[in-house]
Amino acid sequence: MSNVELDVLRGRLDEINGQLLELISERAKIVQEIGVVKEKQGVPKFDPEREKKMLDQLVASNKGPFTDGTIRSLFKQIFSASLDLQSDEHKKTLLVARKGHKEDTVIVLPGDVTVGGSSSLMVAGPCSVESELQTRTVAAALQKAGVRVMRGGAFKPRTSPYDFQGLGMDGLKILREAANDYGLLTISEIVDPRHIEESLDYVDIIQIGARNMHNFELLKAVGEVNKPVLLKRGLAATLDEFIHAAEYIMSRGNTQIMLIERGIRTYEKATRNTLDISAVPILKQECHLPVLVDVTHSTGRKDILIPCAKAALAAGADGIMVEVHPDPATALSDAAQQLNIDEFNTFFNEVKASGLYRI
Repeated sequence: MSNVELDVLRGRLDEINGQLLELISERAKIVQEIGVVKEKQGVPKFDPEREKKMLDQLVASNKGPFTDGTIRSLFKQIFSASLDLQSDEHKKTLLVARKGHKEDTVIVLPGDVTVGGSSSLMVAGPCSVESELQTRTVAAALQKAGVRVMRGGAFKPRTSPYDFQGLGMDGLKILREAANDYGLLTISEIVDPRHIEESLDYVDIIQIGARNMHNFELLKAVGEVNKPVLLKRGLAATLDEFIHAAEYIMSRGNTQIMLIERGIRTYEKATRNTLDISAVPILKQECHLPVLVDVTHSTGRKDILIPCAKAALAAGADGIMVEVHPDPATALSDAAQQLNIDEFNTFFNEVKASGLYRI
């Protein structure tokens, strides 16, 4: 074959490549339109029956020289890329996505306490508010250690209905009074939309617990108040589901959202849950929101809290949450995993000494 003939064939090949590109691009635009329609209808973007039908039609029309298997493989790649295109297009529209908001969101709390940005945040306190003495003892210790935000559960969703469920609104009042006396901010979980308005006088940050991450009516309700929200990842939630839960809140107007990885349920029994450290850089990459890590609930083990906290900070976490109780052995919930005050001081000092905790 002469060079002239080769050039002619190559020229024809380039022409066909251009035509294929135009057709693939045209197909991509149609796929995007289909994605918009499916989004409005609330139906899944991937339709395996539709894909099988298209592949069967293509194979039936195949006249070679490609084998039927090659045709299926080639078009599966096109279909997969099209599905990715739909997903990417959808992510661009999310208010929490970094693609539309390049700068990190920094939440400024009362007293100029910041979440995100150049400093790290330590959130500590008892799993449950049990009494005035217990809460005030922890508050005094946190103030002395330099902690600014105290957690304390008043509404406790428990696995068993017979376990301690918290003191409710009375618990929030105890938490608020102790925090006020020791110059601390408060964070506590709200589980019922009907409690939100009354709780606003007692909490500086509303926590949405892991079991309520999929409680969309609650997410909508906290999205309509002017109060920072700490959203915990669900027990078995994917990161995509976690991000969309945050979107429920932001779509209602509340932009003061913090995410917290608290471990996910897996087959592993060495820890209470499995701390997904990879979630931190992924969430920081996908979202512009601050990301914290709850080392207590994710591990359930006091002996590994320090290295796990260091790992979380090294991965880019903006803060750490840990549980503290004056006498963990007598705690009404999470007795085995809460630190006593001396243990907390050791924990906090070592985390700060690592250089990973930004002051």
